[in-house]
Amino acid sequence: MTGIVGYGAYVPRYRIRSHDIASVWGEDGDRISKGLNVREKSVPDIDEDVVTIAVEASRMALKHSGIDPQEIGAIYVGSESHPYAVKPTATIIAEALSATPNLTAADYEFACKAGTAAIQTCMGLVKSKMIKYGMAVGADTSQGRPGDALEYTASAGGASYIIGEHRVIAEIKDTCSYTTDTPDFWRREGQDFPKHGSRFTGEPAYFKHVGAATKMILERNKLKPEDFKYVVFHQPNGKFPLVVGAKLGFKKEQLQQGLLTPVIGNTYSGATPLGLSAILDVAMPGDLILATSYGSGAGSDSFIIEATDEIIRRRNPNPVRELIEDKVYIDYAKYAKLKGKIKGVFLQKG
Repeated sequence: MTGIVGYGAYVPRYRIRSHDIASVWGEDGDRISKGLNVREKSVPDIDEDVVTIAVEASRMALKHSGIDPQEIGAIYVGSESHPYAVKPTATIIAEALSATPNLTAADYEFACKAGTAAIQTCMGLVKSKMIKYGMAVGADTSQGRPGDALEYTASAGGASYIIGEHRVIAEIKDTCSYTTDTPDFWRREGQDFPKHGSRFTGEPAYFKHVGAATKMILERNKLKPEDFKYVVFHQPNGKFPLVVGAKLGFKKEQLQQGLLTPVIGNTYSGATPLGLSAILDVAMPGDLILATSYGSGAGSDSFIIEATDEIIRRRNPNPVRELIEDKVYIDYAKYAKLKGKIKGVFLQKG
């Protein structure tokens, strides 16, 4: 079987409460924050970026898997906030893990679903016997223009997965994708903040793609919502996953374990992988899990995953929910400084 051999996650300690952001922008800001169902979000420290997040998550994944890093034949990193425009994040991770140089590595970008696209790539390479193990990472330090609705959700975090055929804790039984050219969200080269076409965000973008990919994978595997123990959908806020879940026939209880956005915000490429990590932390052998990501531009990747007996023997020693509880609150002034929103101030970032 091909599936998940190990996984790791990382979320920065700093948090800012939604009402502290809203207090800067007045009544309209307070209305926006309540409607998004996001109470607080993670904020990266001055020395945290996609590389540091990805390395920490990958080290945890490697430790959890128990494999030799020299056996990793591919590393793919999905993000829309890589620190370098020209220089791969994947090679830095390989060096940090002491992986063999005899590997294929690349950075992926597809808004918030680049991490799940990396998982699909590793699956293909493992199934074709080109590699023994592949590492797929989804991580971001996302941006939101001051005062924009994105500022209440755009956060930081990520997760790393090792895909292989030996000592599998969760088999990936099937995967499929649904992709169109839907311009709901974008950021041009050199721009500090992304823009979004508000009227495209819901029905023609998120709900259409998540719904289509999920229906496709259910139909071709002859499965129904009630067959699944847990479900995780991409979570740009705390509202959309619950709405699309209800539309597709899933119950709120199936989504709760993997719904992290209300307490850490939208980690973009890390959102679905982090939610899946929280589910794997508690899953039991035989539990069926549905995971469907979403990336603006636009597309969704859907997975059917079944926990194996190995998941009991090798529980992850760093549960996501425990990582999330290790937090320090900051005010808007420090948040603006750390996120580089104050122009003209020099911050040493390397």
